[in-house]
Amino acid sequence: MTASTESQPAASHIWLNGRLLPAAEPHLSVYDRGFQLGDGVFEALRARRGVAIELAGHMARLHGSLDALAFELPFGDEVIAAGVAELLAAEGWDGIEPPGDAALRITVSRGYDPKRGLLPSAGGIASIAIQAWPYQPPSPRRLRDGERFITSVIHRDSDSPVSGIKTTSRADLVYARLEAARAGADDAIFLTTDGRITEATTANLLVIRGDLCATPRLGTGLLAGTTRAWLVEHGDAVGLRMVEQDLRPADLFESDEAAVCSSVAGVVPFVSLDGRPIGGGAPGPRTIAMRTAREAWIDAVSLEAAGAR
Repeated sequence: MTASTESQPAASHIWLNGRLLPAAEPHLSVYDRGFQLGDGVFEALRARRGVAIELAGHMARLHGSLDALAFELPFGDEVIAAGVAELLAAEGWDGIEPPGDAALRITVSRGYDPKRGLLPSAGGIASIAIQAWPYQPPSPRRLRDGERFITSVIHRDSDSPVSGIKTTSRADLVYARLEAARAGADDAIFLTTDGRITEATTANLLVIRGDLCATPRLGTGLLAGTTRAWLVEHGDAVGLRMVEQDLRPADLFESDEAAVCSSVAGVVPFVSLDGRPIGGGAPGPRTIAMRTAREAWIDAVSLEAAGAR
């Protein structure tokens, strides 16, 4: 049976364990622990002009996740960097003008294990896959009208040692997105067990009041996002004082505007929660300025790095 066009991979190739392979072929055993148990970690990031944006930061976070789950890469980071470049070139997404744009995912599974059970067998070798998709920016509707959120029924334990790990176990996020879809919303946010804001399903949160932009502090059950870190360092470029602090839903409703941010989507307006408007219920000028500054920075960094190749 021939697969339909809709079911075809978005790219012609993947990179797996050191080799470029056709994307449409089978690749991993069903005995891989990533498939059996979600026993793996990953990073998602932008690439422009064949340049993986903030790759060093993503690799550092990847190693932190690997350390937490007590397994490691079978080769050095330079091999993964070369694999990213090879994959983007094979797909033709490394052009300088017009610039090639892609979204990347680096996935590391603990690998093949023929035994059943949660405790991994000794001596296993991790599997590393790199995938790429044509970059699709947020839809014009999301940027023009902003995103509507609900509060998920799932609560985060801020003391959990896995709360800040980017694992391939995504069941709680899928559940929350289904909640949002049933409510006619775009996404969901999570609260801690004591009611503090953590993050959205795939993004960190930003709450703006006057020239102050607050984001939930690390250690409250959220992932340490690379775009969040960039904004903490560069907020003054758009006239914002960035702070990290505990936030609750009331802080959203008392703000002038809000946003979410992630490596691939960038900064996106956040205009309502559980049917209640935030600020004026429309994207605010500070959010738009942050998005513009971030996108301009990505373009400049990629142009400089591509020119040095």
